[in-house]
Amino acid sequence: MKINTSNKISMSHFFKSTLLLLLFSATTSCEDYVELTPKGEISTDYFNTQEQYEKALIGAYDMLQSTYINVFVAAIASDDVIAGGDPATYDQPTLQRIDKMDQTPADNNQIRDIWGFMYAAMNRANYILEFQDKTEFSGKDEIIAQAYFLRAYYTFELSKLFGDIPLLLNSDKTRILNKRIYLGEQYDANRVGSIAKVYELIEADLLEALELGLPAFTDEADKKYVITEHAAQALLGKVFLYHGTFDTEKFGDAATQLNKVIESKKYTLVPAFKDIFVNENENNQESVFEVQYTSVEGAGWGCIQCSEGNYLPQNNAPRDYSGPVYKFGWGISLPTQQLFEAYDNGDARRDETLFKPNASDYTVSRENTGYFCKKYLPTQANEDSRTGGDPLNYENNYRAIRYADVLLMAAEAEAQSNGADAITHLNTVRARAFDDNSHDYPYNGESNLLEAIYAERRLELATEGHRYFDLVRTGKAKAAYDAYNTAISGSDVFESITFDENKNEIFPIPLVELELANATSRWGQNSGY
Repeated sequence: MKINTSNKISMSHFFKSTLLLLLFSATTSCEDYVELTPKGEISTDYFNTQEQYEKALIGAYDMLQSTYINVFVAAIASDDVIAGGDPATYDQPTLQRIDKMDQTPADNNQIRDIWGFMYAAMNRANYILEFQDKTEFSGKDEIIAQAYFLRAYYTFELSKLFGDIPLLLNSDKTRILNKRIYLGEQYDANRVGSIAKVYELIEADLLEALELGLPAFTDEADKKYVITEHAAQALLGKVFLYHGTFDTEKFGDAATQLNKVIESKKYTLVPAFKDIFVNENENNQESVFEVQYTSVEGAGWGCIQCSEGNYLPQNNAPRDYSGPVYKFGWGISLPTQQLFEAYDNGDARRDETLFKPNASDYTVSRENTGYFCKKYLPTQANEDSRTGGDPLNYENNYRAIRYADVLLMAAEAEAQSNGADAITHLNTVRARAFDDNSHDYPYNGESNLLEAIYAERRLELATEGHRYFDLVRTGKAKAAYDAYNTAISGSDVFESITFDENKNEIFPIPLVELELANATSRWGQNSGY
């Protein structure tokens, strides 16, 4: 079964209208004497044809595009990226507080956006799962499997940032309830009980998706638009790896799933690191799961999530920049000097991760480092080709799971579970970085394999939104931020970061969300906030 993704934009418009209809029907009532003719299709009388299931699935996919905010926030939360922004004013106060680990429950903006968008995304997947048994047709299992994957992905995004999140569960508390949450039902939702338990629920969704049967990797169309079984195996391996923080037996499960992706031989590293992130090489042989962006549908400030484009590049680009390749932006997300120094000479990743323009070609940002996130920058060529001039709709896809990430996760899982292939996986990534095997592990006196893998993840995946979570799950966050503070000690440009253990491992639940759910005491705020 293939979903026709060529009409993705019109379908997403349809589904956004459907959601508004759902919300309207849940929050209003009609007297007997009022008769209204519904505009559009009624949600409870839907899912009568294969096409309707496919439309709803496209709507669930559509919320992936809002996850650029998750990447944006996670990158800034790490020790490797400074928020930047206007040098004279706090123009992005939430981001600038996140940068210093000083976020509060009163902060809205990006923190509340992630909370709201990811729950809305889960609700779209739940809409399909609620009616999964209504109509039978050939290929339906693949649609349901993709809905389970998407729900798992959105739930994982929430749990990484907010920890033990509130969910509606089935009667025996072993699965997320296959049902939309209507207005008022948030009063029935409770925290699951622990982060480890949330991971169990995510794993159950992914295992069911794999059992139902996701599309196999067969051609470019499948790879580009439809979640494959290998994407589910990779995500499941990643969740098991995170779960290993609480249960070390999960490391073996992570190795099993990640090695399935490797052993499929469907993916290889792009030969030159510089070619991974160019727009012309999207959905390449290294992309296991990639979020698609297009400039066809624009957006406005009143509905940023309505965009089909990527807002991240505009934030990353230098302020008032003038140059032949890249376009100017807002000077947010500045890689640090410490990240630059973490790379060895000869490592090709350094100059393809960090863009350092001439000082005379741009206006400095707050805590200017001189570096910018090169992997996701708006180019002059992209500016000429995209539809519309609004900076909210760049076409840069997000490489959510790269094969290099799979190799390094597999290396870590193998090292944690006494597997045999950890060094092989690690050296495969390092060989690409140096274009030979002269820097294979052990190197530079590094003899601790696990520490070498952690360090490699920092270098390979820098500025892609993984570092903060890696520090938290490995228990290395406090030491990393302390090392940063030592490095900037005495500077009159850079401000220190205060990372409080047993607090800053997760973010606060937005206060307004606690109050709207009448959950100030029922959920309680995350510890330390």
